[in-house]
Amino acid sequence: MYQKQLLGKRIKELRKLKGFTQESLSEKAGIDSKHLSRIECGVNFPSLDLLTKISDILGVEPYVLFQNLHAKSKNELITDINQVLTIAKEQDVRMFYKILIDIVS
Repeated sequence: MYQKQLLGKRIKELRKLKGFTQESLSEKAGIDSKHLSRIECGVNFPSLDLLTKISDILGVEPYVLFQNLHAKSKNELITDINQVLTIAKEQDVRMFYKILIDIVS
């Protein structure tokens, strides 16, 4: 996937997670909702100023907009999780296990 598409997908994901519609986010960012739609579809790439505005509105640091965990395969995610668990404290591993069991149960 191209970087514009990944960025757009991430913005859309975070927008929905935070409860914003395209209209409400675009209004707060001071842009047309069609422009936001084109960004989310990966057609347009936002300026640095707009990226900063969007991240502020969504309550995340700008770099979070470029974290594309959803683009990783299941095996890549499992590998990443295993790496984190390897260095985690035992109590954190136990807590992660309890959360994971609750989610899949």
